Amino acid sequence: MKRVIVEYAKLTKDILDMLINKYPDGYDYGDIISFKNAKGETVKAVEVKTADTIYLVKISERLENAMEEYAEDEEFFNENDDFDVNDIETEA
Repeated sequence: MKRVIVEYAKLTKDILDMLINKYPDGYDYGDIISFKNAKGETVKAVEVKTADTIYLVKISERLENAMEEYAEDEEFFNENDDFDVNDIETEA
């Protein structure tokens, strides 16, 4: 199985979807993985998996904000699933 370390700047929509699905209420201390990178620096990340890849997503304030904003957007669209573009009144 392949392991990939992902930073916020390289986060794809698919990985963000996996993060939101796995941590819908956010992650907590028990979800965080700490490890040393090749430079000997301690890195903290959360893990999401696909069939062939383990993604270690580096934790940052920007990641937390992105997850919150994305989850809020998903909730808005899910609440409005019955929305029909034909219901919009237009001025003639």
